[in-house]
Amino acid sequence: MKVNRSAYYSYLSRRTFQKSSLKTACTAVVKECFEFHRRRYGTRRIAAQLKLGRATVQKIMRRENLRAIQAKQFKPQTTDSKHGLPVCENLLQNGANTPVGKGEVFVGDITYLRLADGAFCYLACLQDKFTRRIVGWKVSTRMTAQLVIDVFLQARRRGLIGKNAIIHTDQGSQYAAVEYRRLLFINGFRQSMSRKGNCYDNGVPRR
Repeated sequence: MKVNRSAYYSYLSRRTFQKSSLKTACTAVVKECFEFHRRRYGTRRIAAQLKLGRATVQKIMRRENLRAIQAKQFKPQTTDSKHGLPVCENLLQNGANTPVGKGEVFVGDITYLRLADGAFCYLACLQDKFTRRIVGWKVSTRMTAQLVIDVFLQARRRGLIGKNAIIHTDQGSQYAAVEYRRLLFINGFRQSMSRKGNCYDNGVPRR
């Protein structure tokens, strides 16, 4: 039974340790709170709700083997390459078309921003690969082709995109959309895309 000898003799002489009524009550309310919230409350939230010390709650939960369920954090997917639309070759692969001045090569991407209320919005950027300057950006609640089009037009209005420049992105559906590809083509820009599933193609290495 993994009980030491002194504890066994104390048991025989009825001198075993008895929990105080306060400790028993604390254990009961912690277990009740834990089960009420379907095992999703940890020590921090239980201590705040019951107005107990967090160390006390930790000790009780450890002793009673109560472990909160860790919910998986949701992360929105910003790249959808399973769209069946035509894609472009990687014009920057193996160091090709390395820019020697500003306005020659641009790298675009979309990322998500978590808001205070738990919702998400999306940030699209266009960066000059030579100067590392963000030449266009926009935040939206939706990831659409219009989002990346607006970013490109913003940079173009500022006169920051040179003639025959390369616009390099991933294979996301926004960048493969007909509207975006047509916009680049009719204005004489070259479109480039990273290999599927290879995020390193779209990175800008340190100089």
